[in-house]
Amino acid sequence: MSSWLGGLGAGLGQSLGRVGGSLASLSGQISDLTKNMLMEGAEEVEELPNSRRTEIEAIHAVLKSENERLKKLCTDLEEKHEASELQIKQQSTNYRNQLQQKEVEISHHKARQIALQDQLLKLQSATPSVHSGAGGIPATTASSSFGCGISHHASAFRDDDMDFGDVISLQQEINRLSNEVSRLESEVGHWRHIAQSSNAQGTHSSDQREIFKLQNIIKELKQNRSQEIDDHQHEMSVLQNVHQQKLTQMHHQYREELSYYEERIEELKNLLQEGGLGVTGTDHSKIYEMQKTIQVLQTEKMESTKKIEELEDKIKDINEKLSSAENDRDVLRREQEQLNVEKRQIIEECESLKLNCSTLQSYGMKQSDCVTEKERILPQSTSVEKVVTLQQALPDAENEMRLNSLNQGNNLTEENVNLKIHVQVLEKENSLLSQEKEELQISLLKLNNDYEVMKSTAARDMSLDSELHDLRLSLEAKERELNQSINEKEILLSTLGELDKQNEEATKHIILIKDQLSKQQNEGVSIISKLKQDLDDEKKIVHQLEDDKMNLTKELDMQKEKLIQSELVQNDLHLIKEELEDKVEDLVDQLSKSQKNNSNIQKENLELRERIRQNEEELSRVRNELTQSLNQDSNSTFKDNLLKEREAEVSNLKQNLSEIEQLNENLKKVAFDLKMENEKLVLTCEDIRHQLEESVAGNSQISLEKNTIVETLKMEKGQLEAELCQAKERLLEEASKYEQNVEELSNARNLSTSALQLEHEHLVKLSQEKDFEILELKKHIEQMDTDHKKTKEILSSNEEEQKQLTEVIKEKERFIEKLKEKCSELQEELDKYSQALMTNEILRQTIEEKDRSLGAMKEENNHLQEELERLRDQHSRAAPVPEPKPLDSITELESEVSQLNIIKDHLEEEIKHQQKIIEDQNQSKMQLLQSLQEQKKEMDEFRYQHEQMNVTHTQLFLEKDEEIKNLQKVVEQIKTQLHEERQDIQTENPDILQETKVQSLNIENGSEKHDLSKAETERLVKGIKERELEIKLLNEKNISLTKQIDQLSKDEVGKLTQIIQQKDLEIEALHARISSASYTQDIMYLQQQLQVYAMEREQVLAVLDEKTRENSHLKGDYHKMMDIVAAKEAALIKLQEENKKLSTRFESSSQDMFRETVQNLSRIIREKDIEIDALSQKCKTLLEVLQTSSTGNEAGVVNSNQFEELLQERDKLKQQVKKMEEWKQQVMTTVQNMQHESAQFQEELHELQAEVLVDSDTNSKLQVDYTGLIQSYEQNETKLKSLGQELAKVQHSMGQLCNTKDLLLGKLDMLSSQLSSGSLLPSQSAQSLKASKSDIASESSQLLQREVGELRKSLQEKDATIRTLQENSHRLSASIAATSELEGKEHEQTDSEIKQLKEEQDVLQKLLKEKDLLIKAKSDQLLSSNENFTNKVNENELLRQAVTNLKERILILEMDICKLKGENEKIVETSRGKEAEYQALQETNMKISMMLREKEFECHSMKEKALALEQLLKENEQGKTGELNQLLNAVKSMQEKTVTFQQERDQVTLSLKQKQMENNTLQNEVQHLRNKELRLNQELERLRNHLLESEDSYTREALAAEDREAKLKKKVTELEEKLVSSTNAMENASHQASVQVESLQEQLNIVSKQRDETALQLSVSQEQVKQYTLSLANLQMVLEHFQQEEKAMYSAELEKQKQLMAEWKEKAENLEGKVVSLQEHLDETNAVLDSASRLAEQLDLKEEQIEELKKQNELRQAMLDDVQKKLVNLVNSAEGKVDRVLMRNLFVGHFHTPKNQRHEVLRLMGSILGIEREEMEQLFHEDQGGVTRWMTGWLGGGSKSVPNTPLRPNQQSVLNSSFSELFVKFLETESRPSVLPPKLSVLDIKPLDSPGKRKLDTNVPESFRDSRSGRRTDMNPFLASRSAAVPLINPAERGPGGPGHLLLKPISDVLPTFTPLPVSPENSAGVVLKSLLKQ
Repeated sequence: MSSWLGGLGAGLGQSLGRVGGSLASLSGQISDLTKNMLMEGAEEVEELPNSRRTEIEAIHAVLKSENERLKKLCTDLEEKHEASELQIKQQSTNYRNQLQQKEVEISHHKARQIALQDQLLKLQSATPSVHSGAGGIPATTASSSFGCGISHHASAFRDDDMDFGDVISLQQEINRLSNEVSRLESEVGHWRHIAQSSNAQGTHSSDQREIFKLQNIIKELKQNRSQEIDDHQHEMSVLQNVHQQKLTQMHHQYREELSYYEERIEELKNLLQEGGLGVTGTDHSKIYEMQKTIQVLQTEKMESTKKIEELEDKIKDINEKLSSAENDRDVLRREQEQLNVEKRQIIEECESLKLNCSTLQSYGMKQSDCVTEKERILPQSTSVEKVVTLQQALPDAENEMRLNSLNQGNNLTEENVNLKIHVQVLEKENSLLSQEKEELQISLLKLNNDYEVMKSTAARDMSLDSELHDLRLSLEAKERELNQSINEKEILLSTLGELDKQNEEATKHIILIKDQLSKQQNEGVSIISKLKQDLDDEKKIVHQLEDDKMNLTKELDMQKEKLIQSELVQNDLHLIKEELEDKVEDLVDQLSKSQKNNSNIQKENLELRERIRQNEEELSRVRNELTQSLNQDSNSTFKDNLLKEREAEVSNLKQNLSEIEQLNENLKKVAFDLKMENEKLVLTCEDIRHQLEESVAGNSQISLEKNTIVETLKMEKGQLEAELCQAKERLLEEASKYEQNVEELSNARNLSTSALQLEHEHLVKLSQEKDFEILELKKHIEQMDTDHKKTKEILSSNEEEQKQLTEVIKEKERFIEKLKEKCSELQEELDKYSQALMTNEILRQTIEEKDRSLGAMKEENNHLQEELERLRDQHSRAAPVPEPKPLDSITELESEVSQLNIIKDHLEEEIKHQQKIIEDQNQSKMQLLQSLQEQKKEMDEFRYQHEQMNVTHTQLFLEKDEEIKNLQKVVEQIKTQLHEERQDIQTENPDILQETKVQSLNIENGSEKHDLSKAETERLVKGIKERELEIKLLNEKNISLTKQIDQLSKDEVGKLTQIIQQKDLEIEALHARISSASYTQDIMYLQQQLQVYAMEREQVLAVLDEKTRENSHLKGDYHKMMDIVAAKEAALIKLQEENKKLSTRFESSSQDMFRETVQNLSRIIREKDIEIDALSQKCKTLLEVLQTSSTGNEAGVVNSNQFEELLQERDKLKQQVKKMEEWKQQVMTTVQNMQHESAQFQEELHELQAEVLVDSDTNSKLQVDYTGLIQSYEQNETKLKSLGQELAKVQHSMGQLCNTKDLLLGKLDMLSSQLSSGSLLPSQSAQSLKASKSDIASESSQLLQREVGELRKSLQEKDATIRTLQENSHRLSASIAATSELEGKEHEQTDSEIKQLKEEQDVLQKLLKEKDLLIKAKSDQLLSSNENFTNKVNENELLRQAVTNLKERILILEMDICKLKGENEKIVETSRGKEAEYQALQETNMKISMMLREKEFECHSMKEKALALEQLLKENEQGKTGELNQLLNAVKSMQEKTVTFQQERDQVTLSLKQKQMENNTLQNEVQHLRNKELRLNQELERLRNHLLESEDSYTREALAAEDREAKLKKKVTELEEKLVSSTNAMENASHQASVQVESLQEQLNIVSKQRDETALQLSVSQEQVKQYTLSLANLQMVLEHFQQEEKAMYSAELEKQKQLMAEWKEKAENLEGKVVSLQEHLDETNAVLDSASRLAEQLDLKEEQIEELKKQNELRQAMLDDVQKKLVNLVNSAEGKVDRVLMRNLFVGHFHTPKNQRHEVLRLMGSILGIEREEMEQLFHEDQGGVTRWMTGWLGGGSKSVPNTPLRPNQQSVLNSSFSELFVKFLETESRPSVLPPKLSVLDIKPLDSPGKRKLDTNVPESFRDSRSGRRTDMNPFLASRSAAVPLINPAERGPGGPGHLLLKPISDVLPTFTPLPVSPENSAGVVLKSLLKQ
């Protein structure tokens, strides 16, 4: 189960993760799309502001792409959903299989349990019969209950699709299983009780073991049951979730469809209202046309509204983005406030650092005054405090860095300006803080110097200095990080600027969109006004139509009178129709009654069948009894009784059959009546048809006149026909239902009799015919209705169309409201029906449960009866039991049965009522389903239309995209061709060259962009468009020509020349067109601008060159400084390393020597002690010998000899002792010398340590200086960057000023040519600008020089400090040397004392060693304590952070605990409820078991009575068989009654126990609520305590904060003083900036003066123009008088002159045409001549090249012939020679080859030396000694210089192959040329820059390329020798992957390089080698 749930969770998680990922990607893509849309829109607006249509098309394209992408996403998600559903199904099937397996296991366990119960029964039978009277309770088996459980359980999982009904069935099974478990538990308790009682009486241990086994089995079953319950609950929850999800999806779909239909209805309403204004009349064609136009306008209006809505949606999106930006701004404000707070904290920390510095200074002064040990302790404490403060400051600084980096990455939106101001303020404050930090560093350095002086005196302060050094390093690292953060801040500022630009662009884009929307609104207003005018026109037409209508009404009045008569006829028809409908309804009622009767008859038939079966069974029993009785008795009384009973039953059956026949006859009568009525209806229908035909004939004349009106009503007719079809379908469905009912009846009747079958078939046929006739009649009636409605509608439409339309609209509104009400009612009814269904389902469940319980009870009764029989057999010997009173129990049971029957009747009535409700609900469901299907059809139609629209849009967009792509390709081709043409036409066309210069300058200098005017851009665009077509043709021709040129040979050069001439002609034609009058002016203007820009560019480049030179100088100085510092560092490192090595050497040498000497001495002393002991023993033995010799007199000579020998030995020993004493003295002296030397070495060690410390101090100082230099360099770099930015700004401002200047100059040129003085101004401004630029450049260079000087000064100061430190170190070394001399003197004095105190020396040495060990241990302890201290400080900080984190976590955990408590309470409630249910079920089971026991006793007594009666009957069988049968029947009836009474009683008891359970649950809930109140009170008290504690902590923190504020205020006063100094520095900087600003303002003033002067000139010129206009007016007055007089004179002359002019114009036009044609011919001829001259020049050049190449070829051929001759000579000379090196390698290879293949090596060597095969084979056949001799003799004179090269592991595979094959391969590879000599055709030889040479370069190897690229003129690859051009060894094989064998190495490494043979292709290398080997 857990695995299944885990898999399901994983699958869902994956699918949700994918959905989430796809949604995230979707949102990201949408945001990207919106950004791209904004950018594209901005670009399009800048280019073409009026391109509204293009924008809309682009929007459509974007929307289309978004739709497609969203569709793809939807499809992906649907596929994922389907895949997840499949996974869930698979997992559910797997789970069900597992459940089935578990069920099988459970069945096994149950079988085992049954077996165990059998064993228990056996044990029970073994127990004594003590409990037979009262406690002898029979065992109940659970086989039946478990059997039914298995069957139900198996049936539950047959279907794969788990629905809600399956869930309910599962829950029921769970309840049933729980009941069975409780019953089993009660049985187990009973058997435990029996077992305990039997144990008390003294049972065996085997019974106990079996009981324990049974208990274990019961526990296992309990565990299995709990697991199964949990599994079922999990599955229930999962299925409920799935069901809820499906329901929610269905609800959403239903709501969406409802909203869609409501919108559709509203749209149709609007359409009806608009269509209701039109009035139909005679001029229907005009109205139809007007309607069409209105529809077209409405469609356009809809489209415009859609577009407006889309634009409004965009505006909403933009507003949402703005709101989000405002939210971001608020967030940034909050972050800014946090930054201010953090800044205050930094200031406070700086003040604390200052206080620490002051305290350190005071301590330093104290230390300088007095150098005692007590005063040394104080600076240690202060330094420790400083360490702690600095360590506290480090994480704060890190936090500040992180916060700055996090907070400054989120800046956006409109208030960026305010943020910039705040950021500048923060930067200033940061700069001030950095200055203060630098000052603090200087003060710290001074203090460090003081400390270093103190350190030299005291060695104990070294540890503190090392810690301070580490902290300084960490501070320096943090300062670097601060610098990095400052740089990041600058980067963020730049990004802020970019974001500001983007924001401004977005706002511009929004403004443009608003303008476009306003334009669209204006257009929409204009369209609306047009539509209003059209409506007014239509209204006028309508008035005219109304007048016509009045005339028509008069005519209609005449026709109304005729129609009235037809209406009367129709009313009569309606009445007849209503009567027919009533009759039809009556028939339907009769049919329904007959159906009910049929159903009743079926029920009765079924009951009769059951009775017949029972009778048959009784008959069979009776026959058996009769047979028995006949065998025993011959009395016929019993037979008579039986025959009488049977006759009575047969008569009853006959009566039933007669009743059925009567019913059938009644049905026949009813059917005959129906036939008669149908015939009557047919006659009436025929009469109605005749009347209708007459009325149709009368109405045909009217219908002919009104055909135009009828056409409008045909649509409604179609709708009505559709409704009729639906009605027909319904009728057919009803007919099919009726047919089914009839068939069922026929089937039922078939069972009874054949006669009934025939009659039933007749009835079925009649009913079918009637149904068909009814359908036909209904069709006719509906046709009549439609005709009648048509006539009515024609009349009503002619009379009052406007009123009808208004009424129709109102009716439709009412209808919609009714529909809404009906929908709400239907929803309410649905809710009611769903509730009723739930109740029905619950009732069904209860009924099923009761049925199951009844079955179980019956089975249990059967089992109990069997068990009672067994017990009766067992207890037959026991005493008889007193009989209970059966009559009282029977009466009680009867009363209970009567009550229960009443309850049963009520329940049956309720069930019938609910069945009726369910039928109504089914009908309503069918209606709803039909309406839903219709709605779905409409939805499908709309979707199809929408898809068609989308398809058309997509096609349009694709076509436009293709056009855009083609245009882009054309533009790119134009650009490439323009570049090519510029390269070709540099000498010929200066105009085009200048245009290309403009483009190249624009491409190179992105900062120097200039915007041409619109007119110029339009002209250029037109020119480019004209050129594009020509360039396309040229491109195509160029492509074809390039293909042809690649394929052409030498013979086709003439054709190429012709094509080139054509190209030249076309190019010249292009030049002629380009150099026309329209382009010359633009080109001249562009040339002037280009010259101006070129001058400015040169100036800017000069300034940049100067800056780059200065920068390069500064970099060089910096690199020099870095080199010096690096050299010094390297020297220091070397010195330190040497010092360390010396110290280690001295220590190791002194200690090792001392140890070795001590060990040697101890060993020698031990040896000497042993010798002395041996000598003393010898002396003792000699004395004893002498004593013994003095007593004896026999051996005197021998004793004397022995005595002499002993004396000699004594002398020798004395000599040895003397020698040993001398050696001992020498050893002592050496020991003393070693001690002296060790003391000297220790002194030297101390000195070296002091020097090392001094060196480390100097190193630290140098490192500090180095860091300072790096910081200064970084500051200089930042200053340089800022200067570069200022330069860029200045350049930008210069560009703007130049643009303004150009505009002013253009205006001045346009005004007049009189203003010559204005031409001097731009030159002056240019000079002033140049001067300003030079001033700026000089200022920047001076600033840089100043900074360089300051750096040099700082370096000199640092060098001076280094020198002073070196002098100090020299002084210290001198003082150390003096002290060492004094110590030497003292050592000389102490030497005499050491000689006297040799005995005490060993003790002192031991003490010294112990003290050294103690000192080392203490030093280690000090170091460890320091490390522990630092670790503890770090741990404290970490713990503080951890405490804060833990507080937050505690709060989160408290929240989680509260939630968990709530959940736990819910779980506890559910568990209590379940426990209560279990308890109640157990109680009910116990009670039921007690009842069963009582009933068992009753049954037992009844059975005993029955047995007694049977015995009595057997005794009186002869005459009392009838009485016995009666008694038996009575007994059986009584037993059945008792069973029914017991069942009813059980039901009552169950209901009572359920009520008790409910009471118990309510009591448990009350107790639970009380417990909740107690818990809540406890939590309140805990929270109060927590609040009090938190308030105390807050008060303490507040007091501490006040103390801190007091300290911080002091620091603030100090910082304010420093701020004053920093503000002075800032004022100086601002003064310099103001000077620059003033210079710029002066330039602006000059420009403004120029502008004012031009304005004055304009005003003067305007006044002159006014005067001229006045004078012109006066002259015109005078001229008019003259003109009136002379008009007559001039008119005639003008006509003549006009004629002459026309003639002259014609002549001039003809001449101009001729001139143009001649000019074109001239241009063409000139172009042809130019191209011919070029071609001639090219041909001459090519011929010269060909001749040169031919000469080169001849030279190369000669060289090759010489080389070949030489090669032939060399081969001939080298044929009889053998190479020594080769033979050596072969000899070495012989030993490296395997032993099996050495013969081949020898054979090859013999073949090379000229030995024949036979001789070699003879040598091989001989012994190996001969061969070796021969080989040694043969190779005796060989050289020994060749080394034996070792083999690689890679070469083993090569050695395994035969030697001859390797040699052949080697020679083949060496004889092949690596690269073939290149063959060149005459076509490939081209000039230097031709493309043919590039192609050649790809084919030529790398060696050729290198030679060519290196020296192109000196060397030619074809003139080189073979050794140079073609190497003998393939260079690719020399790599590491090549073969490693000696023979396969290159020739240059191993073998002599003799030239290869010139072999023909027939005699290849392999053939030659094979021939050589054969020889």
